[in-house]
Amino acid sequence: MSIIDLATQSRVDRWLTEEYDTETVAAVQQLIDTNQETELVDSFYKALEFGTGGLRGIMGVGSNRINKYTLGQATQGLANYLKKQFPDQALKVAVSYDSRNNSQKLGHLVADVFSANDIEVYLFEELRPTPMLSFAVRHFGCQSGVMLTASHNPKEYNGYKAYWNDGGQLVAPHDKNVIEEVNAIQSVRDIQFDRKAENIHLVKEDFDDIYIQANKALSINPDIVAAQKDLKIVFSPIHGTGITLVPKILKAWGFENVHIVEEQAEPNGNFPTVVYPNPEEEEAMSIAMKQGKALDADIVMATDPDADRVGLAVKNHAGEIQLLNGNQIGSLLTYYVLSARKEKGELQDNNYVVKTIVTTNLISDIASSFSVKTEETLTGFKFIGEVMTKLDGQEKYLVGGEESYGFLVGDLVRDKDAINSCAFIAEMAAYFKSKGKSLFDVLTELYTTYGFYQEKLISLTKKGKAGAEEIKQMMADLRANLPTSLGGIEVKEVRDYQASIATSPADGRTTAINLPKSDVLQFITVDGDVISARPSGTEPKIKFYCSVKTALQYAAQYDQTAVQLEEKVTRIMADIVKD
Repeated sequence: MSIIDLATQSRVDRWLTEEYDTETVAAVQQLIDTNQETELVDSFYKALEFGTGGLRGIMGVGSNRINKYTLGQATQGLANYLKKQFPDQALKVAVSYDSRNNSQKLGHLVADVFSANDIEVYLFEELRPTPMLSFAVRHFGCQSGVMLTASHNPKEYNGYKAYWNDGGQLVAPHDKNVIEEVNAIQSVRDIQFDRKAENIHLVKEDFDDIYIQANKALSINPDIVAAQKDLKIVFSPIHGTGITLVPKILKAWGFENVHIVEEQAEPNGNFPTVVYPNPEEEEAMSIAMKQGKALDADIVMATDPDADRVGLAVKNHAGEIQLLNGNQIGSLLTYYVLSARKEKGELQDNNYVVKTIVTTNLISDIASSFSVKTEETLTGFKFIGEVMTKLDGQEKYLVGGEESYGFLVGDLVRDKDAINSCAFIAEMAAYFKSKGKSLFDVLTELYTTYGFYQEKLISLTKKGKAGAEEIKQMMADLRANLPTSLGGIEVKEVRDYQASIATSPADGRTTAINLPKSDVLQFITVDGDVISARPSGTEPKIKFYCSVKTALQYAAQYDQTAVQLEEKVTRIMADIVKD
């Protein structure tokens, strides 16, 4: 019995017509001839949709795959929308791409479609990080931009991040409106693929210096960096775009003792030395950490393929190289920026920091102690960028980040920026080293001051149409059977961001949540623990986050307390993660 429904079959049939090139038709026919029904359904059961990171999917043929037609349609729809939004302006867009397989080819395809629509294109001549694209949108006065990347996803993925004129990723209403324009394209013949060379301008390597110098002007303590220029740094780009700019920016900042992980230095879309090119994974950081241990490095950093996320490992109190999580890195950066600016008398009443709802409250605690406001957003750095744009000219953004290793110091771009973050992490390490402290020492001090926060993320991968339906059902089941306790601890508040309501189970009282609707459930216990469940917007995953906290009176209690908190996290997660 066939598992292909009528709507899916209709899409398959369409892709077998002469609208599509012979290579594409042959690839679709091959799936049919070899009875690959599951693959056929996954490739055609829907059209790709914008999530928290734009379009992202497996490369291949089909409406639910990344290919010349789905990206051509997305670009044509975006071009049509730009013409409606800016009817009396000469349109300009920026386009860049990372080290993934086909990224350059797809980047040129996107540039061709824009140019064919009489839109000026600033196309990067060579692969560059995502934050450079955000910077270029603002620098060249573009109305939009596109980055070809799937960030840290496995090698079979690619993607399409679309940006607005503020340099931030598309948010409401533009994201949904662009999708409507994309869906309005009824035929491949409506896509203008024919390149107009006169509309394409290459962005060359000298643009790097503009970006680097703009970042260098943000440095808070250049004199301390100069004094600590021999800080021992190990860096890996994990076969991605970080190699093009991280060594350059560290050199420009003044650091002279930087060691590149040569095995991972060459851009390569197959990411041959790692399972996943994600600095959140210890496995992806292992080669860099091994080199860091051998060199007795002060810090070890690694960036993902499009260099918007950075992982960090530091020496702990036992002298071992220890990987920090995104919450810890973000907390350290927040503390450094605020304390260093306060020391220089540069904190102002209108300063603020930003974090997402699943990022540690330690950041809020730190900001509050400096009398700095914390803005909170939904998950995804595009929402942080949206806040920055909204408050631009009224309040001053200092630093922001999210637990998934994305951070930004200063407001040069409207996206997470691992190039900027690497420079500031190195400056932060130099600053505290000048005071006789390692970053692990500082982290321990934060825990003794504000409380020991322990966080954990569990991700369940559910691929294809069946996986998407399973994730949807898991969220529905959770809403239908809301837990009253987790790990033996009473739940005092349930926040349903899809319903925009926070409820107290004890008395049924409700309050409104003043954020856009999102498929997220959050549980707050009487102990102050925060447990969140949300489907990923960029991967076939459902994610469960847990954050617990307790007092840490003495640094010597660190290991014992960490074990106790880990046991508590395990008990809580066992009650909510059902696979």
